[in-house]
Amino acid sequence: MLKKKMIRKIIISSSALFALLMIYLIPNNQNEKLNVDQKLEYVDLEVTTNNIFLLDNYNYLGKAEVVINSTTVEEKVKELVEILINGGTGENKIPNGFKSILPSETKILSVKYEDNLIKIDFSKDLLNITKDLEEKMIEAIIYTITSVDEVDKIIIYVEGDILTKLPQTGINLPSTLDRNFGINKTYDFTKTNDINQVTVYYLNKHNDNYYYVPVTKYLNDNRDKIKIIIDELTSTNTYNTNLLSYLNSNTELLAIEEQPDILELTFNSYIFSDIETKDILEEVIYTICLSIKDNYNVSEVVIKNENEEILKTVLKEIE
Repeated sequence: MLKKKMIRKIIISSSALFALLMIYLIPNNQNEKLNVDQKLEYVDLEVTTNNIFLLDNYNYLGKAEVVINSTTVEEKVKELVEILINGGTGENKIPNGFKSILPSETKILSVKYEDNLIKIDFSKDLLNITKDLEEKMIEAIIYTITSVDEVDKIIIYVEGDILTKLPQTGINLPSTLDRNFGINKTYDFTKTNDINQVTVYYLNKHNDNYYYVPVTKYLNDNRDKIKIIIDELTSTNTYNTNLLSYLNSNTELLAIEEQPDILELTFNSYIFSDIETKDILEEVIYTICLSIKDNYNVSEVVIKNENEEILKTVLKEIE
């Protein structure tokens, strides 16, 4: 009898332990499945980014990339401009090495989009900025908003009135603004007629991270803009600043052919980083193509060497 009782107790105890073990394991398995599903959902989630132009440590406006959550044009513009505001709701999205430029109390009163045009209305706090940053602030707004695919031009309002003059510098503004306004401007001319305006993209660096800096140059030079761009990127003067170019100083632009929507460029062999494999550095491609995008109304760039096509790139893909 005692033996039977002992066996019974062992069976009951074993059954209880087994039941407890099953109760413990089943929720864990469910949790693991939930975690796996959550991870898969996260991996499948498409992240949307957009370009933005922020102040770097050298007081240049540099091209950075930020994650955005908006879908409509108006929402995208508002989200990007919020990042430009000091202490704004998007400040945590600013990459290392950059800072916002709009005054901290600035509010976006409205954003309206129609036919590739953005009308954006700010509170009067927008104008509470130091004199040396006043024009750069407008440049940052223009370049950031026009980095949204559907936008070509903008009108800036301050509490309902179109901003046509900067109060501190006295600079007159066109009522409708686009990238012809320029960015990080430099002036190198001796006469006021025959001035050519060319925007050239250089590289800059923060720690180990490289980014692109557009500089709009005003100079007495009537050559094709692409010739000026290549000369500037190969110039030794570049290396006297903190701006960088990886284009070999011996690179020569031998021929230019502009077709509808395509710019075809023929270079000597110094365009290559490796002449055997005919590789071109990505940084060289980007500085040339980004510069072309801001100066020419084309969508494709073809790079050739000795009549052989080496590279064809769609400008939209390098933004």
